[in-house]
Amino acid sequence: MTGRTNPTRSIIIVGGGASGVVLAAHLLKSPNPDLRVTLIEKRPHFGQGIAYSTLLSAHVLNVSAAGMSAYADDPGNFWRWLLERGFATPEQAPVYAPRSLYALYLKELLDDLEAREREAGRLRLIREESLSITPTASGVEVALANGTSVVAHLAVLATGHDEQPAQGHAIRMGSEADTALDPDSRILVLGTGLSMVDAFLSLEQRGHRGDIIAVSRRGLLPSPHRKGNPIKLDVADIPLGTQLSYFVGWFRDLIRENQKAGVDWRDVVDGLRPFNQKIWQNWPASAKRRFVEHTKAWWDIHRHRMAPEVYARVTEAVQSGHVRPLAGRVVGVTPGDGFAVEVQSRHTQRLETFDVARIYDCSGIVRDISTSPNSVVRSLVGRGLARPDPLRIGLDVSANCEIIAADGTVSRKILAVGPLTRGTFFEIDAIPDIRVQCARLSKRLLG
Repeated sequence: MTGRTNPTRSIIIVGGGASGVVLAAHLLKSPNPDLRVTLIEKRPHFGQGIAYSTLLSAHVLNVSAAGMSAYADDPGNFWRWLLERGFATPEQAPVYAPRSLYALYLKELLDDLEAREREAGRLRLIREESLSITPTASGVEVALANGTSVVAHLAVLATGHDEQPAQGHAIRMGSEADTALDPDSRILVLGTGLSMVDAFLSLEQRGHRGDIIAVSRRGLLPSPHRKGNPIKLDVADIPLGTQLSYFVGWFRDLIRENQKAGVDWRDVVDGLRPFNQKIWQNWPASAKRRFVEHTKAWWDIHRHRMAPEVYARVTEAVQSGHVRPLAGRVVGVTPGDGFAVEVQSRHTQRLETFDVARIYDCSGIVRDISTSPNSVVRSLVGRGLARPDPLRIGLDVSANCEIIAADGTVSRKILAVGPLTRGTFFEIDAIPDIRVQCARLSKRLLG
């Protein structure tokens, strides 16, 4: 984003969850006294979003505390915060802190920023839902649900993850429909990933004793973290721009070679992490599509792992038969006194019927951005000011995070960070990646 004739002095961040707070923190590192940052969040509390609003202590971070600093140039910030407040001790590392503690960390970070910037007026917090963003001659106008609007030079969408609407007769864990259950009743969960693990932990906390049937296309559970040392790779070592089959073959060979030398596969996966976005951006469109459709499930269980203590609880539940992961698909649901759910096995095509009291949808985030429940996203796409990326997993954005309109025009006034940009950056769901993106964007906008 070069060649700006008018310096950016006012920025609206739409979305005050983790991505929004991290971006605000990086923007406010600028010494510019004329900078004005407005952070808008529809939830009662800033910094939480979906991921960090849980109060359950068993819902822990899926990244160790050493990697969860909000600041790209101070990676130990969160770890020091835990130590200073007595939430951890040095010998406990690696620590997978409760997500509620991370929400508290972000709250304190934002409280400190607000106090520091109060006299200068460089930070404004608005608790309200944003409905739309409209470009104006001099910038943007964000319309709010209370009938007012806010104007600035530019707006950045930081709305994070949007959950896919619950499918059919299923409900979301923690929703209004999630009323008390007979603790001995059998339930069925759609999904076997980290969202299912959260649901299992919530049910366990409630004292639920009944069997849990978890169904997904492949029936794969996330792997556990282990303390390790990522291998060192150079970009020249990586076959960029190849077809997916070649890349997967290369990566499997790399894992096998390192395992023969006594290296854990996790250290190979983690060694590749600094290059994940470059790998994605250099793949042809056909490779990206095949990855999402056929390889992503395998990648996710190895890349997005469980804390060791959570893995132990899940493994015990699976071994005891309390949790039963199934590879297959639901082909029929008959309501009655509960639900009769017909599941077809992926491997044998055999049909099996389960009588369950409830169906929970833990299938995760929105798979088609055009179906997003977010008002601003729907408005931008509906008016042609934004378009889905080619895979429809996020909004189409430039390498500089600028929203791309339906006609291909790159906006200089509306940008996006975080999970909304996964079509361009792919690995942009976790704080270690989001903070780097926010730091780069802040430097680009403000110098």
